[in-house]
Amino acid sequence: MTPRAYRMGQRQADVDETRARITDAARAQLAETGALSLDAVAKRADVARATVYYQFGSKTGLLEAVCDALAAQGGMARLAEAFTHPEPWPAVDRFVEVMGGFWAVDRVCTRRLRALAALDEEVGRVIGERDARRREGTEVLAGRLDGAPEDAAALLFVLTGFETFDALAGETVGRDGDLRAAVPAVTRLVRGALGGPAA
Repeated sequence: MTPRAYRMGQRQADVDETRARITDAARAQLAETGALSLDAVAKRADVARATVYYQFGSKTGLLEAVCDALAAQGGMARLAEAFTHPEPWPAVDRFVEVMGGFWAVDRVCTRRLRALAALDEEVGRVIGERDARRREGTEVLAGRLDGAPEDAAALLFVLTGFETFDALAGETVGRDGDLRAAVPAVTRLVRGALGGPAA
């Protein structure tokens, strides 16, 4: 490796580390305060405010990065397994399981993000776009179910939302508890609502 290539590789590693530090700071700030101030995030990440803008471009860019980090940590890439499964009901079950794993990544941060989405237009737009993608997925899966009710996609969308997992997991799993504990209950609800075989 040439010295120049090494320096470029090190520079990229430094950029990646800085981005991760800022994203982690944003998650921590959201969890603690329920708000997202770029000044506070910069201070927590020990970088200049200009660095936050340079790395993410805007508050929306930072929100997207936070959501991407949650999705990566929550295994959202595994959703492909649901859409490629040859059998429709196991595909729906896999969708429920993956969503449970995703929502479980950072329960408090996700609660705060979704609450803030109702109050802050910019946050609402980011969360709304991601919910729209999940809605598209539920339409695909519901379309594969013979004899499902007409509103099957809407039911699947609601039942696989954070609020459903959060409510079913209850406080018994703790403030930072694992929402995957709700997967069996959500699976039963989905199968019952959509006319599937008992789980």
